[in-house]
Amino acid sequence: MSDSGLSALIQKITSLASAGIDWVQLREKDLSARELADLTRKALRCARAHPEKSATSTRIVVNDRADVARAEGADGVHLGENSLPVREVKSLVAHPAPSNFLVGVSCHSLEGAKSAKAAGADYVFFGPVFATPSKAAFGEPQGIGRLGEVCRQIAIPVVAIGGVTVGNAPTCFAAGAAGIAAIRLFQDPIDPASVVEALRKMAPR
Repeated sequence: MSDSGLSALIQKITSLASAGIDWVQLREKDLSARELADLTRKALRCARAHPEKSATSTRIVVNDRADVARAEGADGVHLGENSLPVREVKSLVAHPAPSNFLVGVSCHSLEGAKSAKAAGADYVFFGPVFATPSKAAFGEPQGIGRLGEVCRQIAIPVVAIGGVTVGNAPTCFAAGAAGIAAIRLFQDPIDPASVVEALRKMAPR
């Protein structure tokens, strides 16, 4: 990542943390371990400098790299379909992982969500719920019905992902989602604080 690209990303994380967003997931798969560690450190500084908008500071979760996440004191690691199994990651981070270190998994079926829960995942992303270019590789949208089924059948938080907007987020929460995850929804707005505030009003208490 170029210096200008890194600077723009850190500025965006700072803006979102200031707006009171709950989590930021670092998805920069092209970075080396050293570069990702540097990004994680900077993101954590940004997140912890703006705790005034919510009860806690913004959590920083790292994609795939449990080693980087633990070494830099991130708040969790998020696993994809081709990542290490949840149990292996849990074992890797167990000592001396803090009790609030999260291990989450992206799932695209009820069976996948059940498997992640059985393996010890703390939460799952489920989707794509709606059509979106960034998740086209995972097939047709799952829809609200399947999201609701997953939410009813697994006893860990389910986060809806894929094509979520302020307009359709209420249907995700009504289906039982504990939260929503998105890329464009948070990257594009001029005023991210208004988006975060709107979503907080919809979310389950």
